[in-house]
Amino acid sequence: MSDPVADTPEPPVESKPRRRRVSDLARGVEVIQGYLKTLPATPGVYRMCAADGAVLYVGKAKNLKRRVFNYTQVNRLPIRLQRMVAETETMEFVNTHTEVEALLLESNLIKRLMPRYNVLLRDDKSFPYIMITKGHDYPQLLKHRGSRGADAHYFGPFASGSAVTRTITALQRAFMLRNCADTIFNSRTRPCLQHQIKRCTAPCVGRVTPQEYQAQVEQARAFLSGRSRDIQGELAQQMMQASEDLNFETAAQIRDRIKALTAIQAHQDINIEGVVEDADVIAAYAEGGSTCIQVFFFRGGRNYGNRAYFPSHDKAQEVEEVLAAFIAQFYDNKAAPPLILVSHELPESDLLVEALSLRAEHKVELVNPKRGDKRRILEHALTNAREAHGRRLAEHSSQMRLLEGVAELFGLDGPPNRVEVYDNSHVQGAFAIGAMIVAGPDGFMKNAYRKFNIQTEGAAGDDFAMMREVFQRRFARALKEDPERARGTWPDLVLIDGGLGQLNAVRGVLADLGIDDVPLVGIAKGPDRDAGRERFFLPDRAPFQLEPRDPVLYFLQRLRDEAHRFAIGTHRAQRAKAITKSPIDEIPGIGPARKRALLHHFGSGKAVSRAGLADLEAVEGINRTVAKKIYDHFHPDG
Repeated sequence: MSDPVADTPEPPVESKPRRRRVSDLARGVEVIQGYLKTLPATPGVYRMCAADGAVLYVGKAKNLKRRVFNYTQVNRLPIRLQRMVAETETMEFVNTHTEVEALLLESNLIKRLMPRYNVLLRDDKSFPYIMITKGHDYPQLLKHRGSRGADAHYFGPFASGSAVTRTITALQRAFMLRNCADTIFNSRTRPCLQHQIKRCTAPCVGRVTPQEYQAQVEQARAFLSGRSRDIQGELAQQMMQASEDLNFETAAQIRDRIKALTAIQAHQDINIEGVVEDADVIAAYAEGGSTCIQVFFFRGGRNYGNRAYFPSHDKAQEVEEVLAAFIAQFYDNKAAPPLILVSHELPESDLLVEALSLRAEHKVELVNPKRGDKRRILEHALTNAREAHGRRLAEHSSQMRLLEGVAELFGLDGPPNRVEVYDNSHVQGAFAIGAMIVAGPDGFMKNAYRKFNIQTEGAAGDDFAMMREVFQRRFARALKEDPERARGTWPDLVLIDGGLGQLNAVRGVLADLGIDDVPLVGIAKGPDRDAGRERFFLPDRAPFQLEPRDPVLYFLQRLRDEAHRFAIGTHRAQRAKAITKSPIDEIPGIGPARKRALLHHFGSGKAVSRAGLADLEAVEGINRTVAKKIYDHFHPDG
């Protein structure tokens, strides 16, 4: 995509003050009309922004002037867009050379800015892949998640990490490729357990030649690329030949490899006769103002699993519009396969196909099959979408009943849409962490979780001081970023893991910030820390308990336990990272190569810190100047 040129003219200066009685909608139209005078009739992307700078909507246009003009014809706009126009205070524009570039930029900005009037794909975690490395006589077979480089072959994506793990386990049985790190591989003197359980041919100790191992790698790549029948046929011939040669041990090994390949294919829970190439099947089911989108991944004719998505959108939006927006965002950070089967005819499908092909650097087809095997696959995906949607509605209804119970228990005006739960974790003051988890009508909102590394001197280990720091940082930032509380980032209820002391510490912080309308509740563990005997503390109210079998109590325990799990997990991760940290890491100007040389020479960072100047100079790549710098770092007093 070419470098876009920003075009953000200032709103027109009014010669007379606007009358106070002019409606918000009329004012929004007036703001938009002010930009029409200078807008070009070219492709581009526009952003509509609120008074606080928050982006309300991101849209693309073949003709910016004509598209923006449509927003001034308010009688033709649906209620959703009328509300958006009423909130618009400024607009921003980016010119592009083509409408395809505008579509690509639009989907990127939507994912980055998350405007509340757009269809939003909120759960878009990276997908796992199977990776076979390059550049080694004995490549590794690994699970990979994240960006992909040119130093490996990648196969996927898979819908879940468990699907990858299951497939890798079967592939190891079938092709016996190593999964150990190069450092372990280079230091082995005898075969490891993987060889003993017949999942590796032990190339680390020369039990297989590079040529034989490469043949195993090529078979694995061919199988993952869709040539499963060819590989199974080839192995069957090898097994028969081994039997004829009376080499029954080898024949048995090959038989086990064939069984492993069959086990992989046995997990295909959907008829895939109609899809023999790489393809994604995307089906949308909408009811009651919400939409479930199921995505099935097929690679080489095999089903790599499926995942359900529930994009955020206005209840009045058509399912075709939601599905088109979902696809544009879904493939924003990943290449689309050559074939995408969709459940609905999409608006501007030709434009979407062109954008997906440009991003993937190969031709992409977007097909809505009406009959045949491909239609049956799509119907299967639609059934999954419908059932997932039903489960989601049932869970949402159950969650809403519990939130209504919480509102009644704590005297709230209504069921809370955002509940924040706070907990601390440390070991004798070390690696002190504050944690915040968030829950709402749809369950835990994990993308809103936050951790706080305790920074106040002397606070670590003092639970009250830690809680004060966490709330000071959390709500000072909320006041700065969302003072009008219009972005949905303020809690309707705050739960604190602790008793009256923690509650009073938090109340003092909020009082200092001028916040007096956020409901606070402390949850103290019962005697002997028994679950079911928790006491609840509210400001200016006597503490109380709930019946042990009260569903609301179970719900509050689950929220508290999730905060505890997140705090402990974050704390342990920091502690584990510190354990693996070397004193050498703190020496300025010492890069990875020299660190490696020092560790190989001395064996540990502690030994480096004790080494003399002459010993340091004896390390390969360490000259006198560098040795003096290392020595002075550990011996500042000489």
